[in-house]
Amino acid sequence: MESTPPRFGRAWTAALIIVLLAAAAAILLGMGRPPICTCGHVALWHGAIDSGNSQHLLDWYSPSHVIHGFLFYGLAWLLLRRLPLRFRLLIAVAVEAGWELIENSPMVIDRYRTATMALGYTGDSVLNSLSDISCMMLGFAIARTLPVWATIVLAIFFELLTSAVIRDNLTLNVLMLLWPVEAIRQWQAD
Repeated sequence: MESTPPRFGRAWTAALIIVLLAAAAAILLGMGRPPICTCGHVALWHGAIDSGNSQHLLDWYSPSHVIHGFLFYGLAWLLLRRLPLRFRLLIAVAVEAGWELIENSPMVIDRYRTATMALGYTGDSVLNSLSDISCMMLGFAIARTLPVWATIVLAIFFELLTSAVIRDNLTLNVLMLLWPVEAIRQWQAD
């Protein structure tokens, strides 16, 4: 009698995502990241651009993580289309979790402080990092559901909205992290 291997379905995918989230949280805690905001409370939304940024569940940088999900879905569709969707999602979660670890390393935190508008940036709380990964998963699900044109329009809307409200967005954040432009830095500081 031949036995067939168990089906790798939704339950296994969910369990592996939880393992990835738990591993990211454990590593972040091991890196000395605070579990929650050092202010002592947790807010669903933190709309001010101050030391509470990247410390609570959602803030003005959350839309950039939703866009990460759009991008990861698109790249996975282009490059890994033969893999089942659940494997593409797992890869996206692993990459986003890896980014959260890199983003919260002393080297990158210092780079943000010196090259971007985030002068007082101290890194993310573990709660915020897990929320950022969840926002990416939401973006992945949205990109899977919406037509490509609608996903692109939504990404542009998020970029324009955050640019108008906080003078920063995913595009500017990446640009200023990799290749700072003094004119942009001055505009962001005004």
